[in-house]
Amino acid sequence: MKALIQGLVLSTVASTVGVSAQADALYQQYQAQWAAAQYQQQGDAREAALASLSAKVRQDVQQHPDDLALRTWAGIIVGSYAGAKGGIGALSLAKEAKADYEAVIARDPSTLQGSALTSLGVLYYKVPGWPLGFGDDKQAEFMLKRGLNLNPEGIDSNYFYADYLASKGDNDTARRYLQKALAAPDRPGRALADSGRREEIRALQKKLAE
Repeated sequence: MKALIQGLVLSTVASTVGVSAQADALYQQYQAQWAAAQYQQQGDAREAALASLSAKVRQDVQQHPDDLALRTWAGIIVGSYAGAKGGIGALSLAKEAKADYEAVIARDPSTLQGSALTSLGVLYYKVPGWPLGFGDDKQAEFMLKRGLNLNPEGIDSNYFYADYLASKGDNDTARRYLQKALAAPDRPGRALADSGRREEIRALQKKLAE
């Protein structure tokens, strides 16, 4: 189960529209804290850091219910916590993240260049299907393509679509999207997240070359 639920993480862009400067700074703070937990912690320490972040971001979402960027990041953090936790207990966290993404998509799917769409697509192909979970490959591909349409040059949108394709055995197409992901421009203020994602891209490239 842990292998199936792992990897439910997405590092989004660092800009959005229609959010106050204070709220913008708030979600950017979570971006930095998530990157530190995800890429600088291991094992139990990572799980504990993400558990703490999940509790904090949920409180802030309650205080800022109209901040769609923050709600997107709530889903990312909780989904990452699910990946770190693993097992049956992670499914309830994955469902919580799914609800966050769906709430954002219902109001404005273009938030953070479609990050909720891509993130929801990741959940759909990482989470087990019925009867254990809500995993659905068709929904995964649909959401990932919608996210890619909104962010065609993004490191995450291309990487996760490539990862999905590789999981379906379409390695040739996956390699092309991995190359696009690796060529994505650096994101301001996101050096740690970009570095960590590029390591994941290279790891998948190596795996597909074996």
